[in-house]
Amino acid sequence: MLVRDLIELLEGYDADMEVHFAYNYGDYWRSEVAPKASNVREGVVTYSEYHRMDKVAEEDYDDEDEETVASQRRVVIID
Repeated sequence: MLVRDLIELLEGYDADMEVHFAYNYGDYWRSEVAPKASNVREGVVTYSEYHRMDKVAEEDYDDEDEETVASQRRVVIID
């Protein structure tokens, strides 16, 4: 999703509604939790084979290999 897509999707909602993000808590019952979003920031992500999805890149790039650094992307992070 791009920022322009998110802006377009949010156009129809009441501007005073709270914003939450949902994820699977990982418990036995596979509960879906939805904490309130409290921050929007720019960050760097890279694909993680272990997680099989993007993860937030570490601040210290000196320890990263060239392939990892090349795969990093600047994104908007909502947390």
